[in-house]
Amino acid sequence: MNIRIGFGVDVHRLEHGLDLFVGGMKIPSEIGALGHSDADVLIHAICDAVLGAANKRDIGYHFSDTDPKFKGIDSKILLTEVVNIIEKANYKLINIDCTVILEKPKLNPHIPDMQKVLSEILKLEQDAVSIKATTHEKVDSFGEGKAIKAYAVCLLEKK
Repeated sequence: MNIRIGFGVDVHRLEHGLDLFVGGMKIPSEIGALGHSDADVLIHAICDAVLGAANKRDIGYHFSDTDPKFKGIDSKILLTEVVNIIEKANYKLINIDCTVILEKPKLNPHIPDMQKVLSEILKLEQDAVSIKATTHEKVDSFGEGKAIKAYAVCLLEKK
């Protein structure tokens, strides 16, 4: 049995007047994440974890932030392509575990919906998609509400 662990992390600056997408969902908020795509920090961390576990480089390698075709793209599209990449390499995703760091808005009410959206794209049962949300206790740029960060780990199995 060939099992691999992957780790991903992503950070985006927060600004007023932008939409906030986390886990494939638009979250009601006065601030949003700045990025070339829709800046979904959670999906980007998951992409890096999955690609890394399969030794397929990172999200920037596959979806460059200098390529205009990815400007404003829905990150769910990127995650779908990542799943295709690992399936072509004969890997199957077993589970993911993620943590999002954000002072506000609170993400906990949205986690069940995020799990549903992500489990469908990842071809996993919902209980194989763990999402946690925490604050940074008002410390540094994350705690001051200037940025959002996500960590993700995953387990892959070679088919």
